[in-house]
Amino acid sequence: MGEEGTEGTVHLLCLAASSGVPLFCRSSRGGAPARQQLPFSVIGSLNGVHMFGQNLEVQLSSARTEDTTVVWKSFHDSITLIVLSSEEGTSELRLERLLQMVFGAMVLLVGLEELTNISNVERLKKELRACYRLIDSFLGDSELIGDLTQCVDCVVPPEGSLFQEALSGFAEAAGTAFASLLVSGRVVTATESWWRLGTPEAVLLPWLVGSLPLQAARDYPVYLPHGSPTVPHRLLTLTLLPGLELCLLCGPRPPLMGPRALPAGFPLHTDILGLLLLHLELKRCLFTVEPSGDKDPSPEQRRCLLRSFYTLVTAMHFPPEPGQQEEKVEDTAQRAQVPRACYLVSGTEEPGTGWRLVALQLGPRRLLLLLSAQSPCHGLRSLATRTLQALTPLF
Repeated sequence: MGEEGTEGTVHLLCLAASSGVPLFCRSSRGGAPARQQLPFSVIGSLNGVHMFGQNLEVQLSSARTEDTTVVWKSFHDSITLIVLSSEEGTSELRLERLLQMVFGAMVLLVGLEELTNISNVERLKKELRACYRLIDSFLGDSELIGDLTQCVDCVVPPEGSLFQEALSGFAEAAGTAFASLLVSGRVVTATESWWRLGTPEAVLLPWLVGSLPLQAARDYPVYLPHGSPTVPHRLLTLTLLPGLELCLLCGPRPPLMGPRALPAGFPLHTDILGLLLLHLELKRCLFTVEPSGDKDPSPEQRRCLLRSFYTLVTAMHFPPEPGQQEEKVEDTAQRAQVPRACYLVSGTEEPGTGWRLVALQLGPRRLLLLLSAQSPCHGLRSLATRTLQALTPLF
């Protein structure tokens, strides 16, 4: 654990201050997680002596035995943290800062309100499990030192100005002022607003990203212990290379594209429930049923309708796609007059009933749309044409 000793055991206890009920206990030995737990009688004694002192208006902050250092700290008269360390050479300063980081991690992932207004202890215990990985990284033998110094661990890149310029441009395009580039929990470069984050979130956010399992992208809710302890923000991360991650701290926007497949704010008619865009020469397609996710039919039904419609128009109406087996001469003659658009109405043609499906092909691009029942049949081709024109720059 850290640089002041690698032998010995560290126990971290978290209790509800008013009742003394244990919320969690984490342990490490020699910098590695340990299953060894303190007996409940010891936990009760450690909390009891602290509460006894408080009742006498005496603040008990630390104590030493022959081989163990103990530090107590209460937060908002709601949470009590206790750490015991038998590591050789450990200091009270180090343990005090460890407890500050642990409480900061709890606020970061659970929110201050849940910690100061404990209405259901069992529910809070379950919510605090989300903090275990980050807290265990503080107890482990980390290569970082920000937990002790309360300063952000950094890396100095060879072309810092180029990284800074590229990151700032990306952050502006994404609509957030808070962006950073991290490598293994260290900041390579960041926007000015990111550097102005307060303590402890400035240290906790990179440390959190470095402690998480490798993923291509994340959308992680976080509270800012200093800047926004009760209102969550979103931490978006994108893995550029193994260990190298781009991070954005933002509000509702920008969303990870996910099933929608299109950038946020992309202009689509409100009647469009799903679309399939193909570039037949480049062999690329864009398929989404998420533009209006709160309307009927369900996403599963939308996908089924579009897949069936694609099969129909490809087999019956439109010319063969590049790469298919060469047609016979008579087949080519039959296709001398091929359609460029077609539509299908589910139910009656009256607005408000069923759904509309329209397909349009212009050059190498083929567009299929699933539209709501409110869309009039006489406007389907016009709507499809405008939509294809808007989508054409994408590919």
